[in-house]
This record gives sequence, structure tokens and C-alpha cells, in this order.
Amino acid sequence: MANKATTTSKPKIWLIYGITLPIFVLLGFWLVNAGHKMDDPAFAKSVSVVSQPVSFIQDLWGHIGQPSALLLLQLISILFFARLFGFLFSRIGQPTVIGEILAGIVLGPSLLGHFLPEIYRNLFPPASLSNIYYLSQVGLVLFMFVIGMELNVGTLKNKFKETFLISQWGILVPFLSGMLLAYFLYDLYAFKETPYLSFALFIGISMSITAFPVLARIIQEKDLTRTHLGTIALGSAAIDDVSGWCILAGVIAIAKTGSMGNAVFTLLYTCVYFLFMLFLVRPFFKRLGEHYQTSEVVNKSMVAFIFLVLLLSAFVTESLGIHALFGAFMAGVVMPPKSNFRRIIVDKVEDVSVSLLLPLFFVFTGLRTQIGLLNTPTLWLTCGLIIFVAVAGKMGGTSLAARLMGENTRDSLSIGVLMNTRGLMELIVLNIGYEIGVLPPTLFAMLVIMALFTTFMTTPSLNLIERLIPVRNKTNELLSRQQLGIFKALVAVGNPANGKVLLNVAKTVLDGSKNSLAVTVLHVTEGTDVNLFSGDQYIEDSFKGVRVEAESLEIPIQTEYKVTDNVSQEIVFTTNEDQYDFLLVGGGVMTAAQQRRSKHSLLRRFPLIRMIFDKIDQQHVFYPSSLIKDKTRYFIENSSCSVGVFVNRNFVAIKKTLIVLKREEDIFLLRYGRRLLRNNLAVSLRIKDLDEMTTENTLFSKGIMRLMKEFPNRVQWCVSSLDDKEYMRSFSFMLVSYTSWDDMVEDKGINLDHIPSTLIINKKRSRFHDLGRLAGKDE
Repeated sequence: MANKATTTSKPKIWLIYGITLPIFVLLGFWLVNAGHKMDDPAFAKSVSVVSQPVSFIQDLWGHIGQPSALLLLQLISILFFARLFGFLFSRIGQPTVIGEILAGIVLGPSLLGHFLPEIYRNLFPPASLSNIYYLSQVGLVLFMFVIGMELNVGTLKNKFKETFLISQWGILVPFLSGMLLAYFLYDLYAFKETPYLSFALFIGISMSITAFPVLARIIQEKDLTRTHLGTIALGSAAIDDVSGWCILAGVIAIAKTGSMGNAVFTLLYTCVYFLFMLFLVRPFFKRLGEHYQTSEVVNKSMVAFIFLVLLLSAFVTESLGIHALFGAFMAGVVMPPKSNFRRIIVDKVEDVSVSLLLPLFFVFTGLRTQIGLLNTPTLWLTCGLIIFVAVAGKMGGTSLAARLMGENTRDSLSIGVLMNTRGLMELIVLNIGYEIGVLPPTLFAMLVIMALFTTFMTTPSLNLIERLIPVRNKTNELLSRQQLGIFKALVAVGNPANGKVLLNVAKTVLDGSKNSLAVTVLHVTEGTDVNLFSGDQYIEDSFKGVRVEAESLEIPIQTEYKVTDNVSQEIVFTTNEDQYDFLLVGGGVMTAAQQRRSKHSLLRRFPLIRMIFDKIDQQHVFYPSSLIKDKTRYFIENSSCSVGVFVNRNFVAIKKTLIVLKREEDIFLLRYGRRLLRNNLAVSLRIKDLDEMTTENTLFSKGIMRLMKEFPNRVQWCVSSLDDKEYMRSFSFMLVSYTSWDDMVEDKGINLDHIPSTLIINKKRSRFHDLGRLAGKDE
């Protein structure tokens, strides 16, 4: 009754509103006219003169020129170009940081200021740059806090001997080579008032730094996190980062105080502060973290307290004369070691700092970088020399140290390439040197180019090493697999929770009597901004149910979690690179009628648009799910093994199964049918011969008769039509080849609205077995 009263009262509400609104409008109009009589005549005359269209345009530009509006316009420009260039570079396999740095150079005096100086001056007037600078500093403080939290102290303990030696050689060799280079550059490029010691130390530290976040990201993208190479590189980079920041603190102290004696006191106070943070603040937060491990209890008050500690730490180090970034880094290091707590805080901080504020730092660096200053061949040769010394010192030092520690040539060179990645951390060092007056604009531009080059070369260099020095002999590995009878299947899932269903399908469909099934469950996340420690923890939490299911099915499995910008490409690459025998991907299906109904529910008020969608829907039936979307054909055409696309239609278990035969090559489906019957006693088969292939093909007839003889009362012919709605609903599973599926989709006489859960298989001649050879016994 209450609902009915509410429904009937709606017209009355609108009637009352329709009556009262004109009354209020008329009353307001009368008040305005009455009030005009009290206006000063001179003021009324000025208003009538000013209120012109031209004046409105002038006022509009005047409003845009206001500091707040100009800052918003700058933010819009910066974020747009940073995202655009970051996306473009991610498509070619490069870290997005390179694109964001180049976006700053494009918006800076080097390009925009050179070709469109009027737009550049209006968009970035000198008086407004301080706003971008201060916001970028806030972004850096938050980012360094995140880096401190993502620093895995456990990584520093594992293989400490090897990683410590590699990291220290990666500091000392390039540092000394940088100081040697500074000896020749000092007279030509340094400010006259800059002491040689400060200049040489900054050149040395700029050659020594490693971008730990970028390196960790590359290792994660190349799936090296849990490998020996990844462990050594991450540990070395972490120690290198800590050592580099400690040395940088000393270099800043010397540069600001002007003497070694005064710098000693600054460093002494800094050490006292660091010890206070490590031995007093850190234990306090460790206890605090035991009570705050969920997003429900990490409330606004707790987050505010953490920000307070962060800002206090940054303020103290800034007051000591080193830099606020060191305090932010230490605040992150002393946070509770609980991974849940750190992930919650990082999720709250990282999106704002990385997506909004950090691009401001890149653009501000670009605004400072005047590539036009390098206007002679000599200056470009000097820039090339700086790049050569940076690469030779960092790569040479770390590669040689790795080789001395017993690493093979391939891993030694790979470690050298990874440690040579500079990226964002290098830009932070360079901007500090620029701000305190140690690095002049010309040398600053050269060093920015060096940072870009050394970061850009990382991924191509790793790929080149992989091609020139293969990690293993894949042919021997394949022969070994064949001898051991191992059938490798890759199960790619969009959601690890759905992996249990695909494991059941893999066990029943792929497990043979003469081979051992080994499954790898792969989950690929699309994106570029993933926490450095999220991968391992995500696998630990999300794949727990998959592992339990694998144990119950007695399937040996491995789990892989990857982050990439192209999910389909990464799945195919993994399939071909590791030479899997079968790729199983999960999908969903929606028939044309269902798709039209879905769109009609949204577009029923737009007849013209609905008619257009109707025309499109008549041509398509198969609509894969979000994991594969329209990439099904990409998987099939580019994978070097057989591919199965599982369409989940309320799947429960494989019991009554329909095998659809339409072409001669569909004979391989009978082999899968035999596996179903043998692996599960509850399975029964119905074979549907759409084009009467069995009457024309002897091999078909022999294969089916062999199945009927081997499994009596469990294999029968299907005499009903696929359009029989009730009959199709009696099946729990269906097998069909990809080519026949295409034929069924194109055949308007076949209604696929009521198909059961289906495995669509594209057969390729397996490296392991010939799946099309039905006449013999099962493998």
C-alpha cells in the first residue's frame, strides 16, 4: 500500500512544482525591477556600456588568465600529453616514464617554446612556474614515500654477499669515472662560483644512480621477478638505491655548506635522525601495523596520522639541509612491514602521486631542459661522451662484479643493463643539482638526455642479449619433455577465481593415459602502474583456491602473474616462448538475439540507433568475454599450438556431452571424446553429424564404432536438431572445432541461443603428439 501511495503521489508533486515555479519566477522578476530603481544612475549607465559581446570575450580571456584558471589549464595540458606520450611509448615496450619526460620536453622551450613561442608564453608564463614546481615537489615527496614502502628489506638480506658487491661496484666505478669526466668538463661548463669538489661529486653521483622503480617494473614485465636473475638485479638495485641516496645526502651537504668540515656536522645530525627513525619510530609502527591490516580499520584518522609523520620527516631532512625527499623515503621505510597495511596505504597515495602530481615533475624538468642550447657539434659530442661514460661505467662495473661472483655471461650482461636504468631517480638528482646551482643549464640538458637514453636502451638491450645468448636449448628441452611424457597446458584466466572451472575442463579434456599433464595458470593484468610488491602477494592470495583445486584434481600446476599493456599479445608470447602443447582460455558467449535484447534495453528510446545495431548484430554471433574480447582469432592464428576457447554457460560439471562434427578435419574431436569418457565415468557422449560425414568417410565411421564398442551405452548418435531448445538444455558440455563453429555462426538456419558450455578447439599439429591421428590408440 505504501508503494502504491508513493506511485500515485508523483503526478501531484509535479503539478505542485509546475504551479509554484512560475510564481517564484514572477516574484523574482518583480523584485529585480523594483531594486533597479534604487541603483545609482551612473552605475547603471556603466553596466549598459560594459555589457557588450566584445567585452564578454575580453572578460573570458581575463578569467582564463587568473592564477587558478591558468593552473587548471596547465594541469590539463600536462596530464593530456603525459598520458598520450606514456601510452605511445608503452606500445613499443618502453617504460611510460620515458614518454612522460618527453612530454615535458615537448611542452617546454625546446619544442613548444621554439615553434609556438606565443602559446608557450601564454600557457607557461614565468610567474606561474612556481605553482607547478611546488605541486611537483609534493608529488615527489609522496612518490618517495611510496618507494620507501615498496623497498623490500628481505630482498636486501637474500644473497646479500653477491648483491652488495655488485651494487657497490655499480656505485664506485661510475662514480670515479664521473669525477674523472668532471675534471675535463669543469673549466668548460661549470659556474665560476661552483667549487670543483661539489661539481665533481654531482657528476659522479649522476653517473652512479639506478632507477629502482623502473628496474623493478621492467623485471616484472619480463616475468623475471622470481628468477635468479631477477632476485640478484632487484637486490643489487635496492642496495644501490640506498647507498646512492646516502652518498647524495653527503654530496648535497658538501655542496650547500661549501666545505667538508661543515658537511660533517650536517651528516652527523642526519645519521642521528635516521637512527631515531629506524630504532624508535619503526618499532612503534610495527606494533601499530599488527592492529591495522584491513581497509576498514585504516580509516581517515590513521591515514592523516601517517601523512603527518611523512610531512614531519620530510620537514626535518629539509631543515637539516639535505632534501625533503630523504625524509619522505625514510618515512616509507619505517612503515609497518605487514604487506596488507602497506598495500592499503600505497593504494591511497600512489594514484594521486603517480597519475596527477608526478607528471608535473616531468614537465617541469622539460621546461628546464633547453635542448636548443646544444647548438654546436662540439656540445653534441660532449653529450655523446657523457652517455658513453655513463653506460661504460655503470654497465661495466656491475657486469664485471657479477662475473666475478660466478654469474654466467648472459646474466652478467643482463644485470649490467638493468642497473644502467636511470629514469626518474636520475631526474631527481639532476633537478637537485640544478636548484642548488651546481649544474648549469647546458650540462643539465646533456644529463637529461643521458637519463633518457640509458632508460630507453634497457628493454632493447635485454632483448638483444636474449637473442644472442639463449637461456637454454629449447630443442633439447622439448625432446626431454617428450621422453618424460609431459603434456604442458597453459590456462589463461581473466580472473584467478575462474581458474577452478578451467582446471576441471583441462583435467577431463587434456589428461591422457600415456602422458603426464602439467598445467600453468596464467593471469595477465593490463596496466602500467602496478605496485612493485603486488605481484607476489596477488599470486599468494588470489591463486589460493586454484592451488587447492589442483591438489584435489592431482594436477601439478604453476601460477604466473604478469603485468602488460597488451594482454592478448602477452598470452600468445608466453605460449610460444615456453612451447606449450595447448592453450586454454576462458570466454563467454552471447548470441545475436541476446546481444540485441541487451542493447534494446538500453536503446529502446532511440529507434534509429537500435536499427543500426540490429544490422550489425545480424552478422555476428560469437561475442567473447572481457578476457579475450575480439582477440579469439588472434590467439588461434598466432599461437604455435592447439587452442581451446571455453565458453562458460553456467558450467557445473562435464557429464552429458555433445560432439558436433561438420568437416573432415573434425575427426580429432573423437580423440578428446575418448579422453572425456575415460577420465570421468559420469560422462556420456552424443555425436551430431551435421553434414553426414560418417557416411562418406570410413575413418569417421571406424572411429565412432570403436568408441561405441569401447564404451557401450555411453556413446550414441544425436538425432535431434540443434534448434531443439529442451534437448540442448539437457547437455552440460559441447565440443566443436573452431572452423565448424565459424560455419555454424554463418549458417542462419542454426540457432545457437541455447547451447551448453562449449569448448571450441582449433587443432594444430602438436609438437608432442599428432592429435589428428584417431585410428591408433589414445596417447
